[in-house]
Amino acid sequence: MWRFSEGSLLQVPKNPVTDMEKRPPRVPKLAWVEEEEEGPGAAPAQETEKVVPFHPPQEGAALDHKQEQESTRGRFRRAAQLICKFIRSIRQEETSAMGTGLREYSEVLKHESSAALLDLHVERGVFRPEQVPAMVRFIHQWLTANDSAEHRLDKTLLHLTKAQPNDAVMTLLRVAPSCDRAAMAMWKTIMCSPRTAKVVQLILLDVLGSWPEYSTCTSDGDKTGVFALAATVVMWKILQEPCVPHNVKLHFPHLFVHLLFQVFFSTEQMPKKVLTFWKRCREQHGLATSPNRFAVWTLKSLLYQKQYKDVVMAMERKCGWDTLLCADTHHYAVGLLAREMSCISIRSCFRIFRYLLRLLSTQELCWDLPPLAFLVEVLEHLDLSERHADRVLQIFSRHLQSECRERRHLALKGLLKLTDNPSMTEKMWSLTESLVELLRDADGEIVKITLMVLSFIILDKDTPIPSSFALQLAQAVVLLFDLDNSQVQLLSMLLFRTLLTLSLEKERKTLKSQVCHSLLPLFFHCHDENQRVAEASREMLICVAEFLNRRDLEKLVKKEKLWIFANCLLAEDRSRAAEHLRRALPYLQSPQEPLREAAVRFMGMAGRSLRGQQGELQLICNALEGMVNDISVSVGSLAIQSLCILKAVEQAPMPKFQRLRDQLRRAWKTRPRLSRLGWLGCWGSVEG
Repeated sequence: MWRFSEGSLLQVPKNPVTDMEKRPPRVPKLAWVEEEEEGPGAAPAQETEKVVPFHPPQEGAALDHKQEQESTRGRFRRAAQLICKFIRSIRQEETSAMGTGLREYSEVLKHESSAALLDLHVERGVFRPEQVPAMVRFIHQWLTANDSAEHRLDKTLLHLTKAQPNDAVMTLLRVAPSCDRAAMAMWKTIMCSPRTAKVVQLILLDVLGSWPEYSTCTSDGDKTGVFALAATVVMWKILQEPCVPHNVKLHFPHLFVHLLFQVFFSTEQMPKKVLTFWKRCREQHGLATSPNRFAVWTLKSLLYQKQYKDVVMAMERKCGWDTLLCADTHHYAVGLLAREMSCISIRSCFRIFRYLLRLLSTQELCWDLPPLAFLVEVLEHLDLSERHADRVLQIFSRHLQSECRERRHLALKGLLKLTDNPSMTEKMWSLTESLVELLRDADGEIVKITLMVLSFIILDKDTPIPSSFALQLAQAVVLLFDLDNSQVQLLSMLLFRTLLTLSLEKERKTLKSQVCHSLLPLFFHCHDENQRVAEASREMLICVAEFLNRRDLEKLVKKEKLWIFANCLLAEDRSRAAEHLRRALPYLQSPQEPLREAAVRFMGMAGRSLRGQQGELQLICNALEGMVNDISVSVGSLAIQSLCILKAVEQAPMPKFQRLRDQLRRAWKTRPRLSRLGWLGCWGSVEG
């Protein structure tokens, strides 16, 4: 047995056999030297000068035999000193020596004894947490230098990973970001062991979900960022293995989502340092592809491992993978992927759904449009609990007010699917104000879906509709009658009819003035080129007449005497003729010839009701003069005829009775108290 002293050899008991029996099992002699050096009472390591083996004196030994022993002792001494110095560098946390400085110890890396020394240190637990990164780096270098010893340090690596999992994973990603042969051997060891697999997988997922790099500080103070693509390379290589670790499949939803995240950000932004790293990966693994396509490869490998080959092939046929590689269409491809997966496995879709729901509920994501697309597509296939439904509703509510058109559109699609559940429509009443605001959106598709959602909400409501909301909705819906979108027009009329039908007496009084405003646009759209819109407008006119208790107007519409209907509108209250006139002006600019023709004819009728009102008549004449050169000959001719009639009527003297009636009307409006003296009743009889 050997001991170090201050520059000299210490003699040991004369029974070497007994001392050999006391050594630990499976530990080489060199390791034992180091253990003895660190024992109690040992001399300081830096003062060790010589390591001289002890042999019992042998009589009659030859001279050449002594020279050979001295040469052997010299080689042994140099190796022992080198190993002692190496182990001491680990203990003193000389991180730089574990990087490029390891070349100094390249001779040691090829010795089995160095691995045994590390085994001993870890097994005895004589290392500190800050030494773990250095030890992991040493294991990688030792495996690099020893091609045929992949599993030699498995036990030590597992012990270190279990003690400091974050340090082990981050160090391995830093020392071998492109995942070489030695690193892959280490990954397989820690990913396949029940002791370390779960925590290692979770750390890798954290790295995958951070772009472009994951920032953390290991116990040795190293703050170097770890590329997210480095973790993607690791997962890709693991997924190529014949036996994929169980935890990879167990965390399928998380890995699926994070790989989609990688595809998106490696498409949208690619920092220079990541491109440099990727160039090294391509050279090492022979990858002739871009980072985003590589992430798609990894995603495909994951789907193949889950036996979802049909999903991969369906995406190929529909060009879904190429669509996924464009930042502008990425969310469409995610929606397509969700639809294809829902045809294969509802269970997997639900697991992904729950994970996305947690991400979208707990934090503001810069990558929230694709998850929203996935949620919307699988929503109709899932049986949601009340807790999940509430969280979904909260997410959709937040995105209804987004400035992004796509987010608003997806949120509305999701709400429309939720209307199949009666319990959800009741909860959606909290969103009605936001939905009414969306009726003013410039996008016809968004307005259309909003109308559908509101229709379902109103139809499923068991309690009376609040008056304030009914009025607010009616005002917004009537404006949509003139939108240049036939689907929106039909849906708005249907919603308006539903609102009138379900309104109670109190709401009817509130809605009466707004219902009167709907008469003129409905009248014009009875002349619409689209027959469905024209028929719906006539039906709505009948419904509105019933609501107002105007049987006379109702009969005229049913008999299709629409111009008599228009004349009644102008004649029943000449003070509102000017208002009708101004509301009719926009129809002169309609792209539909029948609507322009109806507007010109209505102007002529309104002009006869506005005799003596020079300002309004001048407005009509100016509008009609602009229609003389209309692209339609019939419209131009009608405009000329109307102008001639108006000028002739204006020059004729006004009948005394009409002049008296107009004076009385003005007097009544300026003196409201006259109604208390019976003037209103008198005027009503004159009107009759």
